[in-house]
Amino acid sequence: MNVPVLVWSRLSQAERREALQRPTQRGGDELLGRVRKIIDAVRQGGDAALKRYTRDFDGADLEQLAVSPTEFSAAEKRLSSEQRAALDRAIGNVSRFHEAQVTQPLVVETSPGVVCERHTRPIDAVGLYVPAGTAPLPSAAIMLAIPARIAGCPVRVMCTPPQRDGFADPAVLTVARQCGVEQVFKVGGAQAIAAMAYGTESIPKVDKIFGPGSAWVTAAKLLVGNDPAGAALDLPAGPSEVLVLADDTANPEFVAADLLAQAEHSGDAQVVLVTTSKALVENVNIALQQQRARLSRSGTLDQAIEHTRLILVDTLEQAFEVSNTYAPEHLIVQTREPRRWLPLVRNAGSVFLGPWTPETMGDYCSGTNHVLPTYGFARAYSGLSLNDFLKRITVQELTAAGLKDLGPTALTIAGLEGLDAHANAVSVRLDYLARQPG
Repeated sequence: MNVPVLVWSRLSQAERREALQRPTQRGGDELLGRVRKIIDAVRQGGDAALKRYTRDFDGADLEQLAVSPTEFSAAEKRLSSEQRAALDRAIGNVSRFHEAQVTQPLVVETSPGVVCERHTRPIDAVGLYVPAGTAPLPSAAIMLAIPARIAGCPVRVMCTPPQRDGFADPAVLTVARQCGVEQVFKVGGAQAIAAMAYGTESIPKVDKIFGPGSAWVTAAKLLVGNDPAGAALDLPAGPSEVLVLADDTANPEFVAADLLAQAEHSGDAQVVLVTTSKALVENVNIALQQQRARLSRSGTLDQAIEHTRLILVDTLEQAFEVSNTYAPEHLIVQTREPRRWLPLVRNAGSVFLGPWTPETMGDYCSGTNHVLPTYGFARAYSGLSLNDFLKRITVQELTAAGLKDLGPTALTIAGLEGLDAHANAVSVRLDYLARQPG
């Protein structure tokens, strides 16, 4: 499992682009075509199509898609007190971080008699997708359900794939109930996205869909997000990825562990090390093999390791340029004085500073949200936050004096644009005011 080392200074521009290519970005057109067929089938067939896909893809033959009150109650009993306590603590930290994001209405008097405001309103109906492809992810349920609850979204629908026994993961259900999500459906993959986007006999239609997932899920979110009849998407969040940026002070055991932690998510995950230290690269390669031998998800790890990149650069400044070009979902900085380098980070979903901040903590319980942009979309997208569950509505109110003062400015700009009806809406009011006595 020795991973080849790429010396950045020796690569051509084309080789550099290839080195930073995500595995799931290959064959994208074919994937979109297959996902589009699934979406069309769900729109036409509703619950029957969902049950068929659940049987074919998840191996579960379901009579009902909705999780029953009995199943909710049984789920919590299947967890140990230690497991429930861990979930409770994670919920507490994530809640505190997202509650701190609540903002007050903005009110500004931009000119005398002209008041502009911004108010927030929750999105009416949100769909929360919790993956369970290679492993159930109660942490994803936490990251989605908490901001939806704090935002006050009236309708909160969760979809998660069932296990082969026909039940949803008990930890996911426990989190859903603790965070106030009562409508949970045992549906996964692109078909779940289609169901929430368009609605079926059982699953309500939502206005916006949240949550990470496979390349199939991401493709489905992009397709329904581009359809006015579908549902908006939170951000392109697909197969997981991490870039570790390190110098010669980094602990190779820590670096290898961080790479493997992301690699075990799925076979199409990608992990990257960018470093100035040749010795570190060599030691990380050794540590990868040693740690890999004692980890359980060998099949998934072996697939993901095929996409691993170990890149040797000349300087840390160059390392950050490589990182910003890649725009990783997770960026781990293990250097001397890591916070000193933070201003150089332009493109990253979430940053983890120093040797004692494994990405695992952000995934589970530090408090930040782990739903983050992948595929390089961190160049333009942010990680999930409370704002994503809210709409921001602007309001303006002018007094008569305010219109008299500012109206001529609008008339001039309307003239520049040749829109005389715009000008007329102002001038009829100004003329009216001019005719008033006093």
